[in-house]
Amino acid sequence: MQYQSEHSYYSSSAIHGGSSAAVDPLERVVRLASGSAVVIFSLSTCCMCHAVKRLFCGMGVNPTVYELDQDPRGGREIERALSQLLGSGSAVPVVFIGGKLVGSMDRVMAAHISGNLVPLLKEAGALWL
Repeated sequence: MQYQSEHSYYSSSAIHGGSSAAVDPLERVVRLASGSAVVIFSLSTCCMCHAVKRLFCGMGVNPTVYELDQDPRGGREIERALSQLLGSGSAVPVVFIGGKLVGSMDRVMAAHISGNLVPLLKEAGALWL
């Protein structure tokens, strides 16, 4: 697969707040989501996460992927924050395009089927065609 998996955020002081003070998980989500044109919060063992990553790669998009189960410094907290943000029990996959929350797999697929996903990707600079 050709998506960009982010592992550098484990120790990045910019992402973790740059101090010993704890960073609010929701604030961290916002920072991470605004860092790239397409951001996917995922679990490495989740089949729905794999499917959404394949969808974007198949479209020629190179999403930044944060595998929460591989983040020893707050993956669980981010997963809980995403669940609160979505208002549902299932927290992943969660997709942000252009720093804006698109939602989980159901919302991404609905946008794709309705023809709204490509314009979102173009507007965010993730797709040029």
